[in-house]
Amino acid sequence: MPRRKSSIKKSRGDAKKHLRNLRVKTQLKKTLKKFQALLASKNVNEAKAFIQKVFSELDKAAKKNIIHIKTANRKKSRLARKLSKPA
Repeated sequence: MPRRKSSIKKSRGDAKKHLRNLRVKTQLKKTLKKFQALLASKNVNEAKAFIQKVFSELDKAAKKNIIHIKTANRKKSRLARKLSKPA
């Protein structure tokens, strides 16, 4: 446990940030899984409408430094490629 006052304050802030990051990551994973399910069930029209929400969440997570910006771009590229690939 930290002893200094500044360290105690820092650990409190770190705990809050950890919870925020966890919330954003779990929401992002749920959204990605929902999109994958739409692709798997051949609902292309719904998937095309839903991909904007997926892109938005990836961009927001990258902006908050929860995931790296290049990771978000890579995921967006791969998802768009899966959507456009003829099945």
